Amino acid sequence: MNTQSKSYESVDPAVDELGLAPVTDGPAAAMLLSAGIGSVVLGIMIILAELSPAANTWLGSFDPKLGVGPLAGKVLWSVVAYAVSLVALWGLWRNKDVNLKTISIVAYLLIGLGFLFTFPPFFVLFAA
Repeated sequence: MNTQSKSYESVDPAVDELGLAPVTDGPAAAMLLSAGIGSVVLGIMIILAELSPAANTWLGSFDPKLGVGPLAGKVLWSVVAYAVSLVALWGLWRNKDVNLKTISIVAYLLIGLGFLFTFPPFFVLFAA
């Protein structure tokens, strides 16, 4: 990813007079990409549960009997992936400008894959 520092020169002198601190797009990019990672991990967990009865049993064992059901383990690991990737990417990109267009495209592709992987006609293709 292209991470670079930009000089912040406003095109409008009235904006300069406000004395606003420059804002980088790294944190927004971190959130977008982390959402994509969390989505695709959820889909992968669902496919993994379809592929392996042992994985299905293991992922189903995370239900704390609060009515969440068999998705509890799958959602737990997708949230962990989201949180870990968010912390890592936020730390890397906190004060940087990144190529937001490219990161957005990658994030939306990952979210699309996550939707595809959780679509029943797709994931039943992997049933053991």
